[in-house]
Amino acid sequence: MATTQVLLTVVMGVFLVLVAAWLARMEKWSSYSPLGSGGASSETGTAHQEKPFGIVRWLTTVDHKDIGILYGVYSVAIFGWAGFTVLIMRFELLTPAQDLISASFYNALMTSHGLSMLILFGTPILAAFSNYFIPLLIGADDMAFPRINAIAFWLLPPSALLVYAGFFIPAIPASQTSWTMYAPLSIQMPSPAVDLMLLGLHLSGISVTMGAINFIATIFTERGENVSWANLDIFSWTVLVQSGLILFAFPLLGSALIMLLLDRNFGTMFFTVDGGGPILWQHLFWFWGHPEVYILILPAMGFVSLIMPRFSGRQLFGFKYVVYSTLAIGVLSFGVWAHHMFASGIDPRLRASFMAVSLAIAIPTAVKTFNWITTMWNGRIRLTTPMLFCIGFVSNLIIGGVTGVFLASIPVDLILHDTYYVVGHFHYFLMGGTVFAVFAAIYYWFPLVSGRMYQQTLAKWHFWLSMLGVNITFFAMLLMGYLGMPRRYASYNLTVGPVDVLTALHQAATLGAVIITVAQLIWFYNMVTSWLEGPRVPDADPWNLKEDGLRTAEWAWFEQKRETALADGGEESDEYCK
Repeated sequence: MATTQVLLTVVMGVFLVLVAAWLARMEKWSSYSPLGSGGASSETGTAHQEKPFGIVRWLTTVDHKDIGILYGVYSVAIFGWAGFTVLIMRFELLTPAQDLISASFYNALMTSHGLSMLILFGTPILAAFSNYFIPLLIGADDMAFPRINAIAFWLLPPSALLVYAGFFIPAIPASQTSWTMYAPLSIQMPSPAVDLMLLGLHLSGISVTMGAINFIATIFTERGENVSWANLDIFSWTVLVQSGLILFAFPLLGSALIMLLLDRNFGTMFFTVDGGGPILWQHLFWFWGHPEVYILILPAMGFVSLIMPRFSGRQLFGFKYVVYSTLAIGVLSFGVWAHHMFASGIDPRLRASFMAVSLAIAIPTAVKTFNWITTMWNGRIRLTTPMLFCIGFVSNLIIGGVTGVFLASIPVDLILHDTYYVVGHFHYFLMGGTVFAVFAAIYYWFPLVSGRMYQQTLAKWHFWLSMLGVNITFFAMLLMGYLGMPRRYASYNLTVGPVDVLTALHQAATLGAVIITVAQLIWFYNMVTSWLEGPRVPDADPWNLKEDGLRTAEWAWFEQKRETALADGGEESDEYCK
């Protein structure tokens, strides 16, 4: 087995060297200039050709808008897989007995779901919007490094295949380490699927880091002449801070994954009991793991801070303080990792300091929340679908934040640690928070990207069913946590609480998961049909932003694009997908 794994590693290394050599031989690396059509760059004088058509276009594109769409399609596919896995788990938990799937398969699904939502879906779906809109918002032609941008995306599909390899290769069982991959379990589990999963996660981390460097370079160096730090839009600010977090967090995770691979295959002792110790893995993992929460939530906060004022009829209240709170979250997020380890036996004096910082980081989040509420106060509120999802985001974030404050308290955390309370807390934050903000952004910018309008009745059904399902599912989990129900259990015929009550709460959570699934199917149907045959937007201002003086740069670009298409004698239907 060890010889086979070494041989596989060597073959993979040779393949990567060959790919690097081929890329190094490519000519004109710096000649690309992201013009929308054929022409010459005013700065370089270099001529550029029209984009190719069909699959060749999508395989070779370096246009930031195309790459944003590729990120979006990839992320939706991962989102579907993650939702499918969690549905199977929830149906298993309808009754206390283990009667649908085995415990090992349940553990594999749980591992896949967590990694899919946090790493394979969460960061790429945010990168989809960042790629498409940041150059438009800051007046740049494209990203600073268009080819690196393309490479960063194309690293993601193979990384996902490696993570999911255990589900598709019959000879090896899927990884069952849970998404936290705690040692010594992750070292002792013999399946090669664990090694492939670790390699896939490492590849994904490389992709994310390359993207972060690109966003930082773009925002610093590619801004238009009229875009200063003072008037940089709030979404770009949040992506800038997110990219800084990624630069510090993901390389550390990559290093920890390499050490784990070495422990598994080459006899090193970084995380073994006799060597560095399993607690070392927890320190390294959570030093990435908790900033990852803010990597996922900060751009979502940027969406809400950008979109909510447009439907409140006024500017964002306290813009500078929203920026300052974003920077504060970025700094403080690296000082809270050990609150995940209060029950691990670390020094009590250490625990107290981490408790203090964990409580303190709630303050900048509260600043944002009050700014959003004040933005709506006495505003001319229009309850469009993007606005509904923004309001849902704020309400869910409040529940997720308040429950997090309880977990930051050492005495409370020692009781609720590793119960369903923790699951409910971070799902309110990420599913009720990040995903809701993503849907707000999708609905807000869909007319710009597609040139068409979606079915607004279906969109509102999507919101209300999502809001209902999220609160049924995750509030039931909070209650289960208070009853002492441990998380990550495939069955719950336990003595920790009243089984009948736990059964009822699990069934409520499963009902909520079904409602969430129905809502997302409505959304998917609405998006596909509207993209293909939805009514065309009548003008370049589908949300009437000019009326309140709140139109941002991307909508000005959209107007110019429409005018150029009509002036050239082209048809609008062909322009919006290019």
